[in-house]
Amino acid sequence: MVPNIISKTALYQCLYLRMLKSTLLEAIHEAAAQMRSFIDQDFKVENKIGINNLVTEVDHASERVIIETIKRNFPEHHILSEECGDLIQDSQYKWIIDPIDGTVNFAHRIPICCISIGIEYNGKMAMAAIYNPFMHELYFAERDKGAVLNDKPISVSKKEKVENACLVTGFPYTYLDEPNGPLQVFERFIRKGIPVRRLGSAAIDLAWVAAGRFDGFYEHNLEAWDSAAGFLLVEEAGGKVSDLKGNPYNPYQPGIIASNGLMHKELVDWVTGNINN
Repeated sequence: MVPNIISKTALYQCLYLRMLKSTLLEAIHEAAAQMRSFIDQDFKVENKIGINNLVTEVDHASERVIIETIKRNFPEHHILSEECGDLIQDSQYKWIIDPIDGTVNFAHRIPICCISIGIEYNGKMAMAAIYNPFMHELYFAERDKGAVLNDKPISVSKKEKVENACLVTGFPYTYLDEPNGPLQVFERFIRKGIPVRRLGSAAIDLAWVAAGRFDGFYEHNLEAWDSAAGFLLVEEAGGKVSDLKGNPYNPYQPGIIASNGLMHKELVDWVTGNINN
């Protein structure tokens, strides 16, 4: 009887994971349809706290269809989303949502923007998707099952030295002139001729590290919805993610360094200023 009970439990878990994935992809495609429908139309743009910290009516429309899709299938799940905040439920599952990551780009019709959704189970990222509907790139990862781009497996780059790397970063909307802050770290790299790009979407930055396009990414101040999905993508593609000091990463603290893993310690040293320049 025991093996039969175990097999039924495993079957239930498998079916539940399939339903999670199906709901995740349904939600992300519904949100993408909202983004596409507005791209050639006028839409309302407002400013949140700080300069150029934008939110559009499309962010709200995207968020609304994502949450509706989740609640239709998993009404008992906890949801954390950028615009509406924390919809707390007593659940082991939490959906962490950025309805449009790269809103400034989207508001200016720059097609480097995406929907980012991560699913956390018992405090660990379990499943994630990032979708740029304008580049037709859908990234998906499931813990211990790898990462894919449009259903094809992806992996991080093989560069071993920071001096040979192509990096990406972002800057906060309001910059405080703190020691070893974003501008100082950026200057450290560019004075050594190391290319550092700034795309305006942390989720895409992380997805492109996972796909091997960038060798590393760092940023001083992110929210959970910016990094939750990309964090899992990088790890499942064979990379490494930490806080700014190289400690284990969690999306509820601000600083992040993500890399192909081979150069991670050196990249941490560059960001912290512990490198001989």
